[in-house]
Amino acid sequence: MVEKSDRAPLLDWEEVPPAEKPVPTPEQEKDVKGPSPANSRALGCTAPGIGWSTSPGGPGFLTSAVSSIDTSLSSRSTIPIPAEWDAQCPDKDDHTPASGQGEVPPDNMVKWEEKDPIVAVFVVTFDTRSGNMLEWCLPGDMNLEGVEFKAMASGSHRVSSDFIYFRKGGYFGLACFANMVVDSVVERGARMKSVGILSTSYTLLYRYMSFLEHQVRLQLKTPGQYSPLEAFFEDKRSVLPPDGESVVTACPGSPWGAALNHCMHPEMKITHPAGCMSQFIQFFGEQIMVLWKLALLRRRILIFSPPPVGVVCYRVYCCCCLANVSIPGVGVAVPEFRPFFYVNVADIDTLDTELSYVACTTEKIFEEKRDLYDVYVDNQNVRTTRESLKPLLRLSAADREKYRKLTEQRQMLLYSQEENGDCVSSEEDHFILFFLEQNNRIFQTLSEVAGRPEPILTQESVRAMGLDPHGDRLFLLHLLETYGYDSLLVTEHPCCS
Repeated sequence: MVEKSDRAPLLDWEEVPPAEKPVPTPEQEKDVKGPSPANSRALGCTAPGIGWSTSPGGPGFLTSAVSSIDTSLSSRSTIPIPAEWDAQCPDKDDHTPASGQGEVPPDNMVKWEEKDPIVAVFVVTFDTRSGNMLEWCLPGDMNLEGVEFKAMASGSHRVSSDFIYFRKGGYFGLACFANMVVDSVVERGARMKSVGILSTSYTLLYRYMSFLEHQVRLQLKTPGQYSPLEAFFEDKRSVLPPDGESVVTACPGSPWGAALNHCMHPEMKITHPAGCMSQFIQFFGEQIMVLWKLALLRRRILIFSPPPVGVVCYRVYCCCCLANVSIPGVGVAVPEFRPFFYVNVADIDTLDTELSYVACTTEKIFEEKRDLYDVYVDNQNVRTTRESLKPLLRLSAADREKYRKLTEQRQMLLYSQEENGDCVSSEEDHFILFFLEQNNRIFQTLSEVAGRPEPILTQESVRAMGLDPHGDRLFLLHLLETYGYDSLLVTEHPCCS
């Protein structure tokens, strides 16, 4: 049966089709080792057994080796496919094994095209008279008011290129900015543009980074050439919900999230480039432990930095990773820790209503808007005007011990990768799991204490959480209040008795 293609007209990366290749024989197919590696911008996907194809020439297929249901989750080569995905697979019949036992031989690669939730594509330009302007967009009737200031950060004229993650209403966006010198008096010697997209989720935006970078350069050289963007939108467009908005959550659901080791949130694994976590650790050093506590307490964290802002957006992402908890029921009653990525003065009213978030900005005026944030991060300087939070900025003995362990484990991992050629273990996985396990340890201990006839926190139970009974006492009090464990404090000084 011949499959009919539903692809849109050729996109810019497909303008020169490759030479037609002969159909491989079954013997030749056995020699295929797997999908080509993703580009360096997309190496953040480190989930065991999963590879994201983002190489030019393909729509971006998620490829997974499928194992038997009895295969251990500790296997790094295969994971079981959830039944929910089986139901969503457009050519399900082609993937169903003849045995009828719901299994596929491990050497068979199952592919399906993931739905691309792209809801808008746009071009923003800088006009010497009017400032930032929305030059072009699809669909034409979508409300994109304010996107011209999100896609082109304040101060961007100082850099030649940048990329920006942001929130726009119920959607997430990614824009690539470029600045080109031109011989034009009208443009004052410089032409600046951004090409961006909006999506219902930020987890897949990185897949289009190369496309957007290429398109913004094209727009600078030949303004007004929108046909590749039109073809892209026609190919990737998503049907909007009836109300035109989508629900944004800090951790959108995924049917394969439970299949990953340690129940790791997939959206916390695929939005960063290789080395993002390593740079985050090196940049903040021990201050990571301070950010960890503030993130776990769901505080409002605002990160300031001059352009370029792309790397700062990744710091926002890394901060979100610090607060992961995989114990069912924990955190249901607390505010969601929402990543806002880049924000500007147009977001002031929105941030004023948020109970918990982490965001970044290039606008220094935010420093004076103290009601909008609990914690202000300027370079490596983490500070707060909240008297109740100031003691949390001091590192405890347990904090330094945890950071020492994180550093040692990271060095061992890097050594293993260099000496043994370990390409499976990931620094990103290690970073996420380290804090996930720390958080689970705390809440598991709290649940156990809460279930006792006399729910009293002792020095032993506090140490069991990996905390310092004295240095972390205030943090623990904040934690109990935030997550509704107030009833555990039945003595005046439970941590110091």
